[in-house]
Amino acid sequence: MPYLSPISPGLSWYEDTAGPRPEYPALDGDRQADVVIIGGGFTGLSAATHLAKAGTNVVLIEAHRFGDGASGRNGGQLGTGQRAWAEELEGEYGFTRAKALFDLAEDAKAHLLEFSAANGIDIDYMPGQMSVAHKPRYVDDYKAHAEIMASRFNYPHITFMDAKETAERLGSTHYYGGTRDTGTGHIHPLKLVIGTARVAAAAGAHIFENTQSTGITSQGGKVRVTTPNGTITAQKCLIAVNAYGGKLEPISASHIMPIGSFIGATVPLGTDSKVIPGGESVDDSRFVVRYFRKSRDGRLLFGGREIYGVNDPKDIHIHIRKQIAEIYPALKDVEITHGWGGYVGITVPRKPFVREVMPNVISVGGYSGHGVMLSNFFGKLYAETIAGNRDRLKLIEELKTPPFPGGRRFRTPLLFLALNWFALRDRI
Repeated sequence: MPYLSPISPGLSWYEDTAGPRPEYPALDGDRQADVVIIGGGFTGLSAATHLAKAGTNVVLIEAHRFGDGASGRNGGQLGTGQRAWAEELEGEYGFTRAKALFDLAEDAKAHLLEFSAANGIDIDYMPGQMSVAHKPRYVDDYKAHAEIMASRFNYPHITFMDAKETAERLGSTHYYGGTRDTGTGHIHPLKLVIGTARVAAAAGAHIFENTQSTGITSQGGKVRVTTPNGTITAQKCLIAVNAYGGKLEPISASHIMPIGSFIGATVPLGTDSKVIPGGESVDDSRFVVRYFRKSRDGRLLFGGREIYGVNDPKDIHIHIRKQIAEIYPALKDVEITHGWGGYVGITVPRKPFVREVMPNVISVGGYSGHGVMLSNFFGKLYAETIAGNRDRLKLIEELKTPPFPGGRRFRTPLLFLALNWFALRDRI
């Protein structure tokens, strides 16, 4: 029987193609550590790896299996920069800070590729990403963005595409223009999760699956994390659960909201397919963004149906096929072999959330759909912080990231109403 995540819906194509997925033991008994990490996705596993390589005694616990959340089930696109365009950040924070945030993200991109290569992790990297406009009035913004990235942010890899070039590169006339970025690409995310866990264990990190945190306390310079079968006592703690925190820690929960995002994988389209002939990944200008790409074996991996809240959707295949057909009418009857989802952590301004939520306890998440690249690097930045250098993590800590309005009781329905309003605007 194929493995199904207990916390994320559907059968993942990544699960079927990732190769061997080692199982790690559950925690059994009390532990002492320098650092305890809660969460076995990209952030937590990266932090555990870099801490262990630096000689830190680190214990990581994951409530289910590594990669069962969004880290192992996402769209696989790296992107460039932060979630917001660099010029938008410049308008809010000024050029110097915006450039520093952009450079940090470029460091994150380089780190992910270098880490994978250095540790022999085949992540199915494929180069190129296109961002496309679903309304004519957005086209000028994309053209200006390409010029700004080259002239102000020293990033010459983004070029503008008019409607004709966009149609040729997409194999679809659905969009009106956009940009092509040759300085980034897309990956098989679960292969990265599996590989990072392997490297962390080999470096001496004590990593445990199927071990749920039942509480966190910080008193007298000690952090205690309880589980059903033991308590971990440490000097420091990293909360890296992102959208899957539930009621574990209230400050993180008030700032990070789960959004369900869902993906379908088609049968291989064949070598004669006109769909994305260059192999780039694609994202569009909708607020409820559609994102798609082709796999190494020529399948179309298409994501875009978002659900606000945490109720699992039904009929993933039907809704994904309908969205595919809007862009590629010839694929209206294409066979979808896999349909799956995961919950992405978003914040109000769609900027990452990094906060010391209690003494010696830092929470990291809220990547807002830009986490493949950033989350791995933030794990490294947390390890830098433990080593005494908090400068780069501070760039993110100091971002303006307010809590969601409405408190615990009303924030989900308020967000549902707000984001469905934006989804309606996407269509008109």
